Amino acid sequence: MANRLKNEDEEVVKEKRERSKKKKNNPSLADRFSKIRFFFQDERTHKVFGLFLLMTSFFLIIAFISNLFTWKNDQAIAGVTSLWTLLISELKVENWLGKFGAFTAMKFENQWFGICAFFIPFIIVLAGIKIVWEVTLLPFGKTISYSLFSIIWISTFLGYIFHNDSDLLVLAGGYGYRMSQSLNSIIGFIGTGTLLLFSIVGFLVAVFNIPLKRKLEDGLAPLSELSSDVTEEEEPIKDNREKKNRAGSVVELHLGHEEEEENELEDLHDGDFIDLDQEEDDDLVDEQLEVAPMELGTDELVLIPNVTSTKSVISADGNLQLEVEEIPEDHPVVDETEELAHAVGDYDPTLDLPSYKYPTLDLLENYGDKKIEVNKEELEANKNKIVETLSHYNISIDKIKATIGPTVTLFEIVPQAGIRISKIKNLEDDIALSLAALGIRIIAPIPGKGTIGIEVPNLKPEVVPMKSVLGSEKFVNSDFELPIALGKSISNEVFVADLTKMPHLLMAGATGQGKSVGLNAILVSLLYKKHPAQVKFVLVDPKKVELTLFKTIERHFLAKLPGEAEAIITDTKKVINTLNSLCMEMDQRYELLKDAQVRNIKEYNAKFIARRLNPNNGHKFLPYIILVVDEFADLIMTAGKEVETPIARLAQLARAIGIHLIIATQRPSVNIITGTIKANFPARIAFRVTSKIDSRTILDMGGADQLIGRGDMLFSTGADLIRLQCAFVDTPEVEKVTDFIGNQRGYSDAHLLPEFLDETGEGSRSDINMDDRDPLFEEAAQLIVQHQQGSASLLQRRLKLGYNRAGRIIDQLEAAKIIGPFEGSKAREVLIKDPMSLEHILSGLKNRVN
Repeated sequence: MANRLKNEDEEVVKEKRERSKKKKNNPSLADRFSKIRFFFQDERTHKVFGLFLLMTSFFLIIAFISNLFTWKNDQAIAGVTSLWTLLISELKVENWLGKFGAFTAMKFENQWFGICAFFIPFIIVLAGIKIVWEVTLLPFGKTISYSLFSIIWISTFLGYIFHNDSDLLVLAGGYGYRMSQSLNSIIGFIGTGTLLLFSIVGFLVAVFNIPLKRKLEDGLAPLSELSSDVTEEEEPIKDNREKKNRAGSVVELHLGHEEEEENELEDLHDGDFIDLDQEEDDDLVDEQLEVAPMELGTDELVLIPNVTSTKSVISADGNLQLEVEEIPEDHPVVDETEELAHAVGDYDPTLDLPSYKYPTLDLLENYGDKKIEVNKEELEANKNKIVETLSHYNISIDKIKATIGPTVTLFEIVPQAGIRISKIKNLEDDIALSLAALGIRIIAPIPGKGTIGIEVPNLKPEVVPMKSVLGSEKFVNSDFELPIALGKSISNEVFVADLTKMPHLLMAGATGQGKSVGLNAILVSLLYKKHPAQVKFVLVDPKKVELTLFKTIERHFLAKLPGEAEAIITDTKKVINTLNSLCMEMDQRYELLKDAQVRNIKEYNAKFIARRLNPNNGHKFLPYIILVVDEFADLIMTAGKEVETPIARLAQLARAIGIHLIIATQRPSVNIITGTIKANFPARIAFRVTSKIDSRTILDMGGADQLIGRGDMLFSTGADLIRLQCAFVDTPEVEKVTDFIGNQRGYSDAHLLPEFLDETGEGSRSDINMDDRDPLFEEAAQLIVQHQQGSASLLQRRLKLGYNRAGRIIDQLEAAKIIGPFEGSKAREVLIKDPMSLEHILSGLKNRVN
């Protein structure tokens, strides 16, 4: 029996080998196409093709340059139409690249485009560099379109200029000559010149948006206003002469003048044009009013400035006396910055990149239909099993309702009166057993409703594509400051949250449950909604592979320390320096908010946009800064308190000044997510975890251990707990979005954070030479003592210094015992409390130098 089984196994193996040999000898059509596709998709093929393009461009450039000098001697090859003719040995040329070089140059330069043929190897060079080194020197599409226009226009223009000069006609080429001659015959020589001029001006206006409209603010409008204003000013003067002896007109005339002044002030606030000649006429009227008699007790006209109310009294001798109550006028104060805002308009921070284009939805994929297929049989079967299971334990139901979501279906039941909720809650495992589901979750009761919810996973969960979420009306019309599209709720509604209201987000979940996809969804939704001037990202990626896709948008959206080569931080030491730098940025921003007398970044930016803050005083537009940490557990294990302390400080204080934190980890244990961290992260996202303890650690309640994975998550904002299906955005989609942004013109470098110098462990400052003090040492010392604040940022703002020089002065002040040692992110202690003691120290330093 054993030998028979052995022989059968040998026959089966032999048949398999024979089939594999036949397959190798006679491959199918699908295998051949797969091999061809693999050949063209192979990275080596791309590199070889790119090198071939670079070699071709080099060949064309050498041939074109040589042809400019040798084309007269190579006329014998001009009439060659076949490459086989080049094999004739009697055919002699002087081109540096021989017959083939002369043949190619003659075609491109003499017969076609002339000197404009150099655009062709230029485009080939750009394509070769992009393929070989994956570097985009210029936007490829725009470069091709601009080059084609230049080839057509320049060759035509040169043919138009040199149509009578046979020696220089080679610069235009055959195409340029024929095109110019055709235009000359159709619209004449002058018409051709006009057409060429119009086309180049239109091209420059379309590409560079050259302004052609002149602002006529000086001249016509003031002239018309001047004529009307002079007429109006002559009338009060005339009235003053005619009514000089009529006391009854005193108050009316003066009040009329006051109304004119108030109207002028209102016009000034409205930003209207103010005529200087009109102001001079007003002064003239005031002078004429002031020279009027001012003797009380007579019948003459009495004019007193700043009169607001009057009352007349009859004296004993029958003369009319005017009693005047003087009340100082409260003229509205006109701020210079308000005048500037009216004259110039609001500041637009996006004008630094005016041509920036937001990503489009066609960069994303649409996975399946947006509509959820309702399987009535599955719903009815689940309903019957729930009712049957509850009836086994004598639990009757009055009403049951189902809400179908992309991943789970929510059954809402209303039990009969007298049924304890805890009794239903304890049947969670029994209901899961009867439904044979991956895991159910009972919400008893549902907040805001008088029902009990039972969440049952669907047999065929639907994918929520990022494209459908970002294209929804709720996200497009969102007025949130930092909108993040997380996915869809259990009722199939798009869920959009505002990061500024959270204000920090803590994400946790087991490996492979959708945490990295959730981070990508948050970042992509912000890229679709915000301009590079409005938000900056500080990306920390200890795993070195998760956030590398966002490297291409470094000059648009990323922030880094000065002098760093990479904007995405992977080294733990650099993470510590970056976190301390963010603490410094936070302190500097709070100083700006204090000077501007506002409470948060939204009010500050609104005030700066309205030009009510002077940039000469250090004010600037403040973008939101979002710190994203992909694996927080690794940082805590390697750095500990050095990372936890600045993160806790940022989480406590950074909300008002626009710095927000998104921290993700796959290890939600109490030694990683400590009480200090949890206290400052009220918004939390939990993907599927392995135990109830991990669920309580991240959410302070159970439920995350009952999720089904693949983007199924719970979003908590304190008291509310919402179950969501995270929007799915794949790696190629993120790459398309970042490439779309990275190929556009960006800033010269990433957004630079304040430079942080790690002073821990440096010991004393005895090595500093106090004889070689900074020229601003004394002024800095007086400033430090006056404000009792020993920080480099104070010296930077008040003395307008760079951070390095301010840091050196701080070191010298420490060596001189004026300020205390370094104390982390806190400002140094000022040891000198009064200017007299400081003067004594400074005089001692001077005497030592002398």
